[in-house]
Amino acid sequence: MLSIMQGSANDHVAEIRAFNRFYTGVIGVLGQGILDTPYSLTEVRVLFELDRHDRMGAGELRRLLGLDAGYLSRILGRFEADGLVARERSAADARRQVIALTDAGRTAFKTLDERSAEEVRGLLDGVGEEDRRRLVASMATIREILGRAPRREPYVIRPPRPGDLGWAVHRHGALYSAEYGWGMDFEALVARIVADYVDHHDPRREAGWIAEVDGERAGCIFCVRRDDETAQLRMLLVEPSARGMGIGGRLVDECLRFAREAGYRRIMLWTRDVLVGARRIYQAAGFELVEEEPGEGFVEQIWARDL
Repeated sequence: MLSIMQGSANDHVAEIRAFNRFYTGVIGVLGQGILDTPYSLTEVRVLFELDRHDRMGAGELRRLLGLDAGYLSRILGRFEADGLVARERSAADARRQVIALTDAGRTAFKTLDERSAEEVRGLLDGVGEEDRRRLVASMATIREILGRAPRREPYVIRPPRPGDLGWAVHRHGALYSAEYGWGMDFEALVARIVADYVDHHDPRREAGWIAEVDGERAGCIFCVRRDDETAQLRMLLVEPSARGMGIGGRLVDECLRFAREAGYRRIMLWTRDVLVGARRIYQAAGFELVEEEPGEGFVEQIWARDL
């Protein structure tokens, strides 16, 4: 077992090193200068941090970038000779050296910043929208895991796009097979629900929502017409990795809001008693059990509430 674990760890190390070699080539950090300038990657990082701050202590800058004091001093000396930075002693503490970009320094950094943005745009040329979202989400995941970077937002809720309906059918089939042993009959039922939604869709009275976490689909829900006065909540799903974030409750709230605005007076849903987590969400949203019937290994239930 230990040798297997060591082998797996070694594989991970090799994959990360291979990615590092690939990515440093993509962004061009191995050349003499970054972005057709005479400055190295480290020097550009120093300019970046000085541009973000009006004034910085040399010690603060060194700790922020993890640089050797002598190395940073040589970089600042070069910048000073080029007229990019000004150094002076702190009025409060003569032992503390304070650094700031000059006007020429800010102009030089602006040029670097614009070239960097243009280079990234070039990298993204020809990359489709879906792949761009995957790329950005993957980068955010790397930052979160290795740098403990906080997420900007826990999740987003958006309307369905092409590909989302197929995903909803696939995830219902795969997830409920893994968690409850439901077979292809259940997946076929979900596929029919989706097909009916597309074939008879009235955007004034029907809608769907997809939840995303870090650019990846994490949940879904749909509101469809049952009759003129009754809406039906269908296909609530939250991925196991996204549970506990409040996504299920938020999706149900979106469904209720839409149903009210669409003019329905009542909303109902069909579920099974073994779906305990979903039932808690429905109860918290004001749904009440109105009907149930024994099934094969579970109880079919109808829940409803007024709007």
